[in-house]
Amino acid sequence: MSAVVFEAGYDFPLMVVRRDALEHNVATMAAFARDHGMELAPHVKTHLSREIAQLQLAAGAWGLTVADTRQARVARSFGARRIVVANQVVSPAGLGWAAAELAADPDFEFLSFADSVEGVDILARHAGERPFRVLVEMGHAGGRAGCRTLEEFLRVAAHAAETPGVEVAGVAGYEGGLPDAHHVRKYLDTLTEALEHLRVRGPILSVGGSQWFDVIGRELAAVQARILLRSGAYVSHDEGYYRERTPFNRIGGELRPALEVWAHVLSVPEPGLAVVGMGKRDAPYDEGLPIPRRDGVTVLKMQDQHTLLRADGLAPGDLVSFGISHPCTAFDKWRVLPLVDEDYRVVGTISTDFH
Repeated sequence: MSAVVFEAGYDFPLMVVRRDALEHNVATMAAFARDHGMELAPHVKTHLSREIAQLQLAAGAWGLTVADTRQARVARSFGARRIVVANQVVSPAGLGWAAAELAADPDFEFLSFADSVEGVDILARHAGERPFRVLVEMGHAGGRAGCRTLEEFLRVAAHAAETPGVEVAGVAGYEGGLPDAHHVRKYLDTLTEALEHLRVRGPILSVGGSQWFDVIGRELAAVQARILLRSGAYVSHDEGYYRERTPFNRIGGELRPALEVWAHVLSVPEPGLAVVGMGKRDAPYDEGLPIPRRDGVTVLKMQDQHTLLRADGLAPGDLVSFGISHPCTAFDKWRVLPLVDEDYRVVGTISTDFH
């Protein structure tokens, strides 16, 4: 019989991963993508965990998405045969690694983004035996990277098509920063128009997909391309930022929060105020503070090593559970997390590879 996490000798604070929620989320998004004719290349910058990545691949993920070539090396060690770097790659060391991997393994697929002639030229200078395949990125006003006009997109795409060592594979975009479904639909129309100008065999159209995958599933259903969703936060979901924004709120179904942080009450220095031993090094705080999983408790402030609560009835030594908001800044705070069942028995571990 597995030990209950609270009796297994762990120090606190401690973040745990709920196995039932994790497996449910992986299966749910795999089914959504499959049912809508899309493919998942989940963004593993969320967790950078071998165990979770292998769950996603086993559930049918087309490949893995990462943010840079350092993460690409990690994803490759997880067994990924297809990697999308959802970014412009300009690092000589990273491109040297990618060129060597492509030369060593003819089955390895490596995609990155390009949004400038200069970026294409950097790729070309570091190309090896096989060309670097790129998704030309189409952005939007006020967004992050990406070509801002169709004319600019076509100029970059034409340059990439003519440049030895580079090959155009399709179009990339990121819709996550847009304010509503109307703006997302307009942006997807722009991506589709850009794709129609490319003369690429078996083109790829890749989009973000954590907040608007329902709109993406409807709007891109008839597009003649491989639609790659780069969703990442779904895998653990949360009880704050993504709980409010998940498309399943609009279309039915659910994702389940898989992360909890447990911490001891250290002090009750005055009536109604409790201090717990959990701080900014233990739980995310950038997109909302942790969410107490106990009625009558409110988080007032997080500090480096402490969190101040407005609460009655707590005493030093009590354990308090918190949900998190924004999983993309949760996993990176831990190197090993207990995997627990519905009774909090430890059934495995989740390791991460952040540096």
